[in-house]
Amino acid sequence: MAKKSLIQKEKKRQKLAKKYHLIRRSSKEEIRTVLSLNDKQEIYGKLQSLPRNSAATRLHNRCFSTGRPRANYRDFGLSGHILREMVSACLLPGATRSSW
Repeated sequence: MAKKSLIQKEKKRQKLAKKYHLIRRSSKEEIRTVLSLNDKQEIYGKLQSLPRNSAATRLHNRCFSTGRPRANYRDFGLSGHILREMVSACLLPGATRSSW
């Protein structure tokens, strides 16, 4: 189980990313269309003034049940060992555990 503070931090990042998504996207689109370097520098300044945690690249996928940040399967939203336990217990429909 991950520390609750880290899970809360990740939720805060998700809220910030959602809040500033349109501002970031419009600023980046503006940078592509503007030709003068001075205008581009002003727009970059606006982007840099936004909170650092509002960038989508800082988001991390976490396990739905344990909050583990690594070995996450996107299809299920679970980490590897939890996924294996659930498949072994037949709790995930359509997923089968292979035996060699």
